[in-house]
Amino acid sequence: MSVRHFLTLLDLTPQELNQVIQRAIALKARHQSGQIDEPLKNRVLAMIFEKSSTRTRVSFEAGMTQLGGSAMFLSSRDTQLGRGEPVEDTARVLAEMVDGVMIRTFSHAMVEKFAAYSSVPVINALTDDFHPCQLLADVQTFVECRGSIQGKKVVWIGDGNNMCNSYINAARQFDFELCISTPEGYAPRQDLLDANADRVTLEADPQAAVAGAHLVVTDVWASMGQEEEQKIRERDFAAYQVSPALMDLAAKEALFMHCLPAHRGEEISLDMLEDPRSVVWQEAGNRLHAQKALLEFLMMS
Repeated sequence: MSVRHFLTLLDLTPQELNQVIQRAIALKARHQSGQIDEPLKNRVLAMIFEKSSTRTRVSFEAGMTQLGGSAMFLSSRDTQLGRGEPVEDTARVLAEMVDGVMIRTFSHAMVEKFAAYSSVPVINALTDDFHPCQLLADVQTFVECRGSIQGKKVVWIGDGNNMCNSYINAARQFDFELCISTPEGYAPRQDLLDANADRVTLEADPQAAVAGAHLVVTDVWASMGQEEEQKIRERDFAAYQVSPALMDLAAKEALFMHCLPAHRGEEISLDMLEDPRSVVWQEAGNRLHAQKALLEFLMMS
């Protein structure tokens, strides 16, 4: 069987994605009850970081340990990648030594090239274009709290960034309606909008967008690498802050999510994370369990 990679949500079928979500829920319950599962005993995951991280590094490293394997941290400063070794050479060498590679970097093309030359699974742990692992955790959280996300209305408020792009893919794969509310000039990739026009809509007014929403999601206004745009973005996104008052316009049972880190007083109000509709801490914790299920799926296939 050919090696499977996870670069976007489209690399797994809808059935496989739902299988991973259900396995994540089961692994979480088993872990919380003290049961030990070590299907990846003696397996090794290489973790390549060109972007800093808290949740990604901790969740993948802890996840591999809990599954009986191990993980090694590799930064561009510490490897030959940072000294100009071709991506394809590093990919082929690492595949001789480890059982999987997780990459968190800027260029999505770099991850695609790495996967093309890797004979072991490659996982996209964030690029400038997509963040599929976060979507696994988000969907898991919704399923735990509200049941299936199929047919629900999800609203994205803020920048049309990598998270927004992944929510577009998620709408397709998990079969929900997505409404995106961004200021002019900050819309997500047009090719993704065109390919999913049957389930993705744009609504510039965030108050109109959240009407009837079952899930409201946002992210920072300036992602890594955009810090110099901070002041401009604060002005452009001023009307796009998520607050309890905005959530009151959504459905009664609506949830709020944020992939973190959050900037209180910017994309969210000072009190939004503590609102009872916010499930961000559960969402963050589910990175561990969703990725454990993903690692098991890819490495045991």
